[in-house]
Amino acid sequence: MSGEANIYLIGARACGKTTLGRRLAARLKRPFVDTDQRIALSTGKTVAEIVDAGGWEAFRAAETLALSAVAVFSGQVVSCGGGMVLSQENRDMLLGGRVFYLQASAELLAERLENSPVHHQRPSLTGADIVAEVRQVLAEREPLYLSCAQVVLRADQPLEALVEQALAEVARLEGRG
Repeated sequence: MSGEANIYLIGARACGKTTLGRRLAARLKRPFVDTDQRIALSTGKTVAEIVDAGGWEAFRAAETLALSAVAVFSGQVVSCGGGMVLSQENRDMLLGGRVFYLQASAELLAERLENSPVHHQRPSLTGADIVAEVRQVLAEREPLYLSCAQVVLRADQPLEALVEQALAEVARLEGRG
C-alpha cells in the first residue's frame, strides 16, 4: 500500500456502507474491508451469536479488536459497523483516516431493514419495533457520527451519485481535487 489514508465509512446499519465501500474500493483500486465480516471470520461466529453469548459488550470488544487490526494498514476502504463510534478508542482510531458518514433518515433505514431482515447480521439493539429502534439508535449516535466525519454523504441518493461524490471528496482530502 502507498501512504494513502484509510477511508472509513460510518453510519447506521442499513445505510449502505458496504455497498458504497465495495464500489468505492473498486474505483480507487484499493482493498475493501468490512469490519463485521472481519469479526465473523476471526471469531467464527455471526454478530447475533456473539451478542447471544456475551451481550453487546462482547461484540463491541470484538469490534475494537477488528478496527485495531485494520487500522495498522493504510490505503483501504473500510466499512464499519453501525456502533463503531460508540467507543472513544474507536473514534480516535477512525480519526487516523478519512471518515465518511453515510447519513440516512430513520424512515429510510427502517424501510431497508424491513425489506432485508438479516437477523444474524443485524440483531435488534433495543427489542423495540424496527421504526422505534432505528429512531432511538439514530438519535443517540448521530452526534457521534457527525463528530468523526470529515465528509457527510446523503444515503438516499442513487449509488452511482454517491460513488462520484465520494471519489470527489477523496480527491479533495488527498489534495488532488
